[in-house]
Amino acid sequence: MGFWYLLLLLIGIVFIIVGLTKKGVSAAVKVVILLFVFGVLFIVISVFMFLPGSDEIVAELLRLDW
Repeated sequence: MGFWYLLLLLIGIVFIIVGLTKKGVSAAVKVVILLFVFGVLFIVISVFMFLPGSDEIVAELLRLDW
Protein backbone atom coordinates (compact mmCIF):
# COMPACT_ATOMS: atom_id res chain seq x y z
CA MET A 1 0.00 0.00 0.00
CA GLY A 2 2.90 2.34 0.63
CA PHE A 3 3.63 2.31 -3.11
CA TRP A 4 0.26 3.84 -3.91
CA TYR A 5 0.66 6.53 -1.25
CA LEU A 6 4.10 7.38 -2.65
CA LEU A 7 2.64 7.44 -6.15
CA LEU A 8 -0.04 9.91 -5.00
CA LEU A 9 2.67 12.07 -3.44
CA LEU A 10 4.75 12.09 -6.62
CA ILE A 11 1.74 12.84 -8.83
CA GLY A 12 0.81 15.70 -6.52
CA ILE A 13 4.32 17.14 -6.71
CA VAL A 14 4.28 16.88 -10.52
CA PHE A 15 0.89 18.62 -10.67
CA ILE A 16 2.16 21.47 -8.50
CA ILE A 17 5.33 21.87 -10.59
CA VAL A 18 3.33 21.91 -13.83
CA GLY A 19 0.84 24.33 -12.29
CA LEU A 20 3.57 26.71 -11.14
CA THR A 21 5.51 26.69 -14.43
CA LYS A 22 2.50 27.77 -16.50
CA LYS A 23 2.62 31.53 -16.02
CA GLY A 24 0.55 32.80 -18.95
CA VAL A 25 -2.91 34.13 -18.21
CA SER A 26 -5.18 32.67 -20.85
CA ALA A 27 -7.94 30.12 -21.22
CA ALA A 28 -5.62 27.55 -19.64
CA VAL A 29 -5.73 29.34 -16.29
CA LYS A 30 -8.51 27.04 -15.12
CA VAL A 31 -6.38 24.01 -15.94
CA VAL A 32 -3.41 25.45 -14.06
CA ILE A 33 -5.53 26.16 -10.98
CA LEU A 34 -7.06 22.70 -11.19
CA LEU A 35 -3.62 21.06 -11.43
CA PHE A 36 -2.41 23.07 -8.45
CA VAL A 37 -5.45 22.15 -6.34
CA PHE A 38 -5.21 18.47 -7.26
CA GLY A 39 -1.49 18.51 -6.56
CA VAL A 40 -1.99 19.90 -3.07
CA LEU A 41 -4.84 17.49 -2.45
CA PHE A 42 -2.81 14.45 -3.54
CA ILE A 43 0.14 15.50 -1.37
CA VAL A 44 -2.05 16.04 1.70
CA ILE A 45 -3.81 12.70 1.25
CA SER A 46 -0.58 10.79 0.73
CA VAL A 47 1.14 12.38 3.73
CA PHE A 48 -1.93 11.62 5.85
CA MET A 49 -1.95 8.00 4.69
CA PHE A 50 1.73 7.62 5.66
CA LEU A 51 0.89 8.49 9.28
CA PRO A 52 0.50 5.62 11.74
CA GLY A 53 -3.13 4.90 12.58
CA SER A 54 -4.51 6.49 9.44
CA ASP A 55 -6.06 3.19 8.39
CA GLU A 56 -8.24 3.19 11.51
CA ILE A 57 -9.33 6.78 10.87
CA VAL A 58 -10.29 5.97 7.28
CA ALA A 59 -12.11 2.81 8.38
CA GLU A 60 -14.05 4.85 10.94
CA LEU A 61 -14.92 7.51 8.37
CA LEU A 62 -16.11 4.88 5.90
CA ARG A 63 -17.81 2.92 8.71
CA LEU A 64 -15.93 -0.28 7.90
CA ASP A 65 -16.02 -3.00 10.51
CA TRP A 66 -12.78 -4.98 10.64
